[in-house]
Formats: sequence, C-alpha cells, structure tokens
Amino acid sequence: MSPKIASVQRFVISLIAVLAVPHAHAQPAGGDYPSKPIRLVVPYPPGGTTDIVARGIGNKLAERFGQQVVIDNRGGASTIIGADAVAKSLPDGYTLLLTTATTMSINPQVNPKLPYDAVRDFAPITSAVNVPFMIALYPGVPVNTMTELIALAKAKPGVLKYSTPGSASSNHVAGALLESMAGIKLTHIPYKGSGPATVAALSGEVDIVITGIATVTPQWKAGKLKIVAIGADKRHPSWPEIPATSEAGLQGYYAGTWFGLVTRAGTPRPIIDRVNRETVAALNAGELNERLTAIGFDVFTGTPEAFAAFLKTDMARAARVIKAAGIKAVD
Repeated sequence: MSPKIASVQRFVISLIAVLAVPHAHAQPAGGDYPSKPIRLVVPYPPGGTTDIVARGIGNKLAERFGQQVVIDNRGGASTIIGADAVAKSLPDGYTLLLTTATTMSINPQVNPKLPYDAVRDFAPITSAVNVPFMIALYPGVPVNTMTELIALAKAKPGVLKYSTPGSASSNHVAGALLESMAGIKLTHIPYKGSGPATVAALSGEVDIVITGIATVTPQWKAGKLKIVAIGADKRHPSWPEIPATSEAGLQGYYAGTWFGLVTRAGTPRPIIDRVNRETVAALNAGELNERLTAIGFDVFTGTPEAFAAFLKTDMARAARVIKAAGIKAVD
C-alpha cells in the first residue's frame, strides 16, 4: 500500500470517529431513564400516613415508567435516617425521598448536627399533598370535645400524655403549639412513626394522639378512638362532622404537614423533569387523586422551582413556630 493511500485511509477513519462523537452525545442526559428499578425511600415505618402516600405514588410511577418502584421504609431519628440515605446516594434519579415538613423545615431548625444539608444536598422535584392533623383521644379519657380536653389539661397539668411520630416532627410542633396557645401543659411521648403513635393511643398508653387524618379516621369510625378536633380554622369538607380547633377558641392554630418528592442534588435536570412530569400527572389523575382526596388529603403539585420556593417559605414559617413554641432541640 502506498504512503498516499495509507494517509487517505487514516484521514477517513479519523473523520468517521469525529462524526461519530456528536451522534454518541445526541441523546440528552437521562434519555433512557429509568432503565432499572427506582427506590423510593420513606423515612417512617410502614403503616403511617407517609406510607399511604408513598405506595400510591410508587404504584403509579411504576405503571408510567414501566419499571419497579421499590418502597424502602427507613424510619427513625425523626426522618434523619431515611433522608441521610438519599443525601448520600448517587445523583442519578434512582433514589427518591418522600420528604415531609419534618425533614426539610423542622430538623434543620432543631438539630445543628444533621449529617446532611437540607437545602444543599437535595434537589426538589414536586410537592405532593397537604395532610391535616386530627387530635384524637383514647376512649377512656373522660372528655368528648376540644374545649373539655383543654379544661381537663388545665386541671391536671402535665398528666395527659400525647404521642407523635417522633421528637421535633410536625406533629410534635403541633402539640407544642397547642400547649402554648391553649395555656396547657402536656407530656410528649415520641414514637417511630404514625402507626406506633396511633397504637399507643389505642392501647391507652397515651391519652392523645396528634396524627394525619388517614391514619386515625379508620379507628375513629370503628369507635376505637375519639376525634375531638381537626387542627385548622375551618372544618374539612371531607369530614364536616369534625369540629375545627378554632371552635374551641384556638383561632390561627394549624396542625398538619405536607409531603413532597426530592432526590439527590446533582441529579441531571432532564431526569428531575421526567420524574416531575410523571408524578404530577399521577397525583392529578382520576384514580389516585380521588383516593387521596377521599381520605382527606389535599393534592398540590407544581414545578421543581415552585417546590423550592415553597420550601424556602415553609422553613421560615417553621423557624417562627419552633421559636414561639420553645422547641430547642431533638429530645
């Protein structure tokens, strides 16, 4: 082969290689996402309000993605264990966190030694649902209204015990704020999740449970718990027979939480946008939306930017409430 022909062949081979480079990168980052199962971390044990939302979203995402969505319950440490697992995961969109106000808005205010940064280490995807809290009683507590409960607590300061899914949880903040606004003293008993906290009230281990509407209403309907109020200024349209706390003189009192979806910071934006689109579509579709609404959840979704703005506002609100309620640190 002559040197001239060899030179031409080398040129052609080089040209083919150069032309192949743009083609290899033509597919945007995350274009084949998801190509394997997705892990949805729930920072609570099975059986609570968060689990209800997670499994509803997980099932729908599995249908829409054509990939398995594995629910990974990692309860404990007021959601820190589950959140830390996601904060330290690969930024590839295959590990998601069903986060709550506890994780994003409360923990950073009360725990200066978090193993992650709630703003820096997570990428917002979308808000999901708002969940009002109910104030429910063990049937043996000798009152039937919120007004009577406040009077009993005033007569027996520190005697009545209330359970929550954990120290410095949204439920704990709601309980502390109740004490402050009603001028009463209760004893807080933290558990590892809404399920165990509700069981404690069912057994009489505690007198009061402050928890999500979906967790407690089945027990209320079965006559196993007494709901005395919903933590809001107005009655909920799904449960008009349950009085609002404002009817007991607690105007401006709010007890509730929200759920949303985040992933590891640094995850490619096309993947975040894909998960956002599918999650928003799933939550606003007939079946899941109707199911969540029927049990008292308020669906609210949006863009990653809208969720980021919401988080900033909620963090500021939580800081004010925690300071006013006197919650200094995790118990």
